[in-house]
Order: sequence, then structure tokens, then C-alpha cells
Amino acid sequence: QVQLVESGGGLAQPGGSLGLSCAVSGSIFRIDAMAWYRQAPGKERELVATITYGGSKSYAESVKGRFTISRDNAKNTVALQMNSLKPEDTAVYYCNAKVQPSRLPINIDYYWGQGTQVTVSS
Repeated sequence: QVQLVESGGGLAQPGGSLGLSCAVSGSIFRIDAMAWYRQAPGKERELVATITYGGSKSYAESVKGRFTISRDNAKNTVALQMNSLKPEDTAVYYCNAKVQPSRLPINIDYYWGQGTQVTVSS
């Protein structure tokens, strides 16, 4: 089994900053892509940022230049630093990881965290 546990989030004022972290544990040989998604009330879940095992990053246009994704392969963690926050960043943020559970490249699957609330409001 694989578990993802998120931490961070909370309330921030417009223009402020927050950081999210996600720790992956369980049957892990290798974590390939890791990502952050978010879902605002009444909207579909959307991709915010991704990072590959080698550190290549991509961002949604709406967060480019404001959010930074990073990972620690030794600790199986991924983080999202969010700066210059806007009210439209308010959402539940979810961590996602593509996990290879053993040395053989089989049974590779995607796992989700439970979500953490980010609210941007004055």
C-alpha cells in the first residue's frame, strides 16, 4: 500500500505566501512523476504543477512565476511553495504520485493525498 500525507495550507491574505508538503510512504521502489492538483468549489480538479524524477517542472499558466514545485527523492516528498497568492487560488490542493512499487516496472499506479484546504482572503 502507498499513502500520501499532505501538510501545510491554511489561510493567507492576497499577496501572501503558503507552503504545502506531501510525504509518500509504503511500498515504494521509485516515484516517477509527482504533482499538485487543486479543486475549487463547483469546479473540476485541475493540474497545478508537475515534477519528474529528474527534476523537470511544468506549471499551469495561472500559477507560473508564483508557485514553485520541488521534491526530495531521498525522502519521497514533494512541496509546493505558493507566493503572490490570489483569491482565485482558493481550493483544496491534492498531492499525486506515480509509484513503482518494486524493481520490476509493473503494477505502477497513481496515488492521491487526502487534500488540504488553501483559502486566500482578506
